[in-house]
Amino acid sequence: MKDLRVAPCPGAPRGLMIPAAELTERFARASGPGGQGVNTTDSRVQLSLDLTECSVFTDAQRERVLQRLAARLTAGVLTIDAAEHRAQRRNRVAARERLADLLEEALTPQKHRRATKPTRGSQRRRLEGKRRRSEIKQARRRPRMG
Repeated sequence: MKDLRVAPCPGAPRGLMIPAAELTERFARASGPGGQGVNTTDSRVQLSLDLTECSVFTDAQRERVLQRLAARLTAGVLTIDAAEHRAQRRNRVAARERLADLLEEALTPQKHRRATKPTRGSQRRRLEGKRRRSEIKQARRRPRMG
């Protein structure tokens, strides 16, 4: 098994190279297509990475990844399942790609929206629209007797 390369992103400008020793692969029988070999071939791949022990993250990166992927973690371990292909080799590649994409997405800092004041023109248009709507609704009312 080779090292896992995570592409450069805003959270990791130089990218990351996760050593193969820190990745754990397990194999199991996959459901779905496979013909005669479906019950004999261990083609499903489970790729795991312990994010709390991973040596390549800085403290800030580790904190961000743990926070962003918290819903997918089990005791700090991120596990990816791949069983969409019939061949184990293709599932291994798919699991590695998915893990790299997930880490890249989790490392990228979220953009915060900066609140701005509505422009004078937008305020005027909003109030004009409300006034027009009010006039339409008033025109629907019953005329007053008296």
